[in-house]
Amino acid sequence: MTQTYKEQYRPQFHFSPEEKWMNDPNGMVFFNDEYHLFYQYHPFGTTWGPMHWGHAVSKDMIHWEHLPIALYPDELGAIFSGSAVVDWNNTTGFFEKDNPGLVAIYTSAGTYPDSDRPLQQQSLAYSKDNGRTWVKYEGNPVLSDVNITDYRDPKVFWHEETNKWVMVLATGQTITIYTSLNLKEWEFASEFGHAAGSHAGVWECPDLFKLPVDSGQEKWVMIVSIGDNGQSAEGSRTQYFIGEFDGKTFVNDYDDSTILWLDYGRDNYAGVSWSDIQDGRRIYLGWMSNWRYANQVPTEAWRSAMTLPRELSLAETEAGIRLIQQPVAEVSRIRKETESYPKMSVESGNSVSIPLTHSLTEITIEFEKENSSQFGLIIEHSDEEKTVIGYNAAEEKLFVDRTLSGEHSFSASFQAVQEAPLKLDNQRLKLQLFLDASSIEVFANNGEAAITSLLFPSESGQELILFSNEGTTNVLELNVTELDSIWSK
Repeated sequence: MTQTYKEQYRPQFHFSPEEKWMNDPNGMVFFNDEYHLFYQYHPFGTTWGPMHWGHAVSKDMIHWEHLPIALYPDELGAIFSGSAVVDWNNTTGFFEKDNPGLVAIYTSAGTYPDSDRPLQQQSLAYSKDNGRTWVKYEGNPVLSDVNITDYRDPKVFWHEETNKWVMVLATGQTITIYTSLNLKEWEFASEFGHAAGSHAGVWECPDLFKLPVDSGQEKWVMIVSIGDNGQSAEGSRTQYFIGEFDGKTFVNDYDDSTILWLDYGRDNYAGVSWSDIQDGRRIYLGWMSNWRYANQVPTEAWRSAMTLPRELSLAETEAGIRLIQQPVAEVSRIRKETESYPKMSVESGNSVSIPLTHSLTEITIEFEKENSSQFGLIIEHSDEEKTVIGYNAAEEKLFVDRTLSGEHSFSASFQAVQEAPLKLDNQRLKLQLFLDASSIEVFANNGEAAITSLLFPSESGQELILFSNEGTTNVLELNVTELDSIWSK
């Protein structure tokens, strides 16, 4: 029998459940020096089923302690996605004075009486013991709408300027915004998105938060995930909008036709940010899979993992203000020995090979284009399997090619070249790669572009090959760092 966390393809530094099925991160909140991660969980199977909220806690968002299931299905239905907040001022009346607690706001997913029609309503639960046990509010549900079938994934936050709670809710192909004084009674405020952005699938898992821009101003960011409609090549993916928010209405800074993708890989979906982090950071976590094949990926005891937590920021670029994402600083806690290599030139037809001696690896590399048409690196997993991370200079695109990365027979759409538009910075390209047992996360030019991709190689990696096509590329910096398993202790 294979030991838990020693199975083939088991992520070693990404969060995954001990067993069974997991999808969307839920209820992410920081309270009493703990980061809480709840998640969509099916405890009785390794494919999607009746949803519960699984639960884990962490001191650093990297090392996790599994806790018992937090929320179980009830007479209102299964427990779909949602959020959690600290009710600092006891607006709900659930807590004693000067002793705040946690409130979860989630979707109860059932059916209408004597009908198969889905019924999605918003409910509350609260905890007085740091999230270890939960009491469902006797007045559930707190928000319903008989006219909307897809009515789910509430993300709630306290809006200081108006002294109200704000909820952003996925409502079919839009995001509806509600406000409340006490989390129990909600008022309609506005609706966003009828024509804006991509409508390639049902809108899901919204988030809304304010971030400073590197130029000194502040903007609001709305994140919206888009379900798989079976038609687009990419399957499910996540977009974002940048604009203004006054406590009631979100106004998009860009015209409706502008689509901004959070991640250009196939495997970063349903991500949202932590609530109540006290150090000013906005930290995002995504589900590292895709509805196109999530139920079929070749793992047995468990299914799915989360991305690395990422700190979000905004920066002015040539194209306008864009979202920047970088792995949280706490990743340093799993770094071990680093091998640094001297500067080198890579000529066309003369690739450079470097042994990869560790299965868990972080690679940082800076390329300088001289006159090559394409350059990058190849991770050779075995004689037959490889993953290519490269830059096409003519098209100004970063790409991750997993067509030969390993097992792919479970889905006809898994083999893919994943591309992100990206301009070189003074002819230079900086890459930061995290290679786990069944995934790679690529951050380019200090987080200007990200590509997150599952891989299922028979072996993790034997060789790193640097290549340059039709000309010369300089490698100004190359560091290969061994990473520790978060489950090894």
